[in-house]
Amino acid sequence: MERCQKQVHQIHPLDNVVTALADLPKDAIIDLGDMHVVALDAIPFGHKMAVTEIPSGKPVIKYGETIGLATADIAAGEHVHSHNLVTQRGIQRR
Repeated sequence: MERCQKQVHQIHPLDNVVTALADLPKDAIIDLGDMHVVALDAIPFGHKMAVTEIPSGKPVIKYGETIGLATADIAAGEHVHSHNLVTQRGIQRR
């Protein structure tokens, strides 16, 4: 397993995702201060990876704000993108 320091950016301390600053290989060890997360998937540059478990229907938090909801259970280390995240931006409520 490859250790990846400074390969991700956590924008706000409340965020449950980090952003990849480079392509991260599956099984990369991501050091986040006093904890680490193993990438369960390859994470492309600019994409998000969960740093905690995010249950289906719960908020995905980036910038300290909810950016959408998990559409499936997301494990720590899993790639977070349109396959398991729905944004609430632009959704019209009736």
